[in-house]
Amino acid sequence: MKLTILGCYSGTPHGNKNSTAQVLEIKSHTFLIDCGEGTQLQLRKNKVKFSRIKHIFISHLHGDHFYGLIGLISTFRLLGREADLTIYGPKGIKEIIVLQLKLSKSWTNYNLIFKELNSKSSELIFEDDNVIVDTIPLDHRIYTNGFMFTEINKERRLNMNAVLNAHVHVSYYQRLKNGDDVINEKGQMIKNSDLTFKPAKPKRYAFCSDTAFKPLVKDQIKKVTLLYHEATFLDEHQNLCERTKHSTAKQAAEIAKLAEVGTLLLGHFSARYSDINLFKKEAQTVFENVILANDGKIIEFKNL
Repeated sequence: MKLTILGCYSGTPHGNKNSTAQVLEIKSHTFLIDCGEGTQLQLRKNKVKFSRIKHIFISHLHGDHFYGLIGLISTFRLLGREADLTIYGPKGIKEIIVLQLKLSKSWTNYNLIFKELNSKSSELIFEDDNVIVDTIPLDHRIYTNGFMFTEINKERRLNMNAVLNAHVHVSYYQRLKNGDDVINEKGQMIKNSDLTFKPAKPKRYAFCSDTAFKPLVKDQIKKVTLLYHEATFLDEHQNLCERTKHSTAKQAAEIAKLAEVGTLLLGHFSARYSDINLFKKEAQTVFENVILANDGKIIEFKNL
């Protein structure tokens, strides 16, 4: 699993500070999470292949999280895209995008599929043999969801020392991963349990977009591998959280601590702060394992 931060700042983009957008590469999928203004430029800059994006997840309908979407959809059309594109987002997103396409006479030459969301409870919105995606209901000024991405690991892991000592031919390795017993080169039946380990523990990524401090979220994100949580303000400006429905770095760290997550990734920084390292310093007074988002930052889950 690999996460690329395309943008991690709040409000309007400026300079090298882009609005929220992330790419999650997980089990052969390339998911785009939020699509702030300028996202397609960031995709090119980070060498993400447009054709690999089949699913886009939009947390809410504030501009810094989806104003780049119509541009990206239009670019896909200009590039001759044929593959379906599915967009998951709040009710209303279809109306917005379809109106823009209609008035600009820019209908796509590929299927544009909308999965509109309105549930205030968590729901399963995507599932295949490799990945599950659930919503994480959040507390913002408008209807907002985060997203939980969970790997499905079915293949058993080879105990290579045991496999080699048992004289099992390489052509049987995949059958071992599938859980089958196999016959070795001496014609002996070897039990799978003697040659393999249980499947690897599935990695989980929780994306918590704009939200006020919401301790109840801890139950859904319990012990995730990586938690992205917005941290718009520092604690000295906590009073601004009440009317804006945002969080401080310290509050994000409290969520991480309550949920016993592996690593906390902070983002959605207000441009009022010139040094984002202050967010990490503040969060670490509550929760030690903290990293900061930054445009272009790549996080490899195997290193977490």
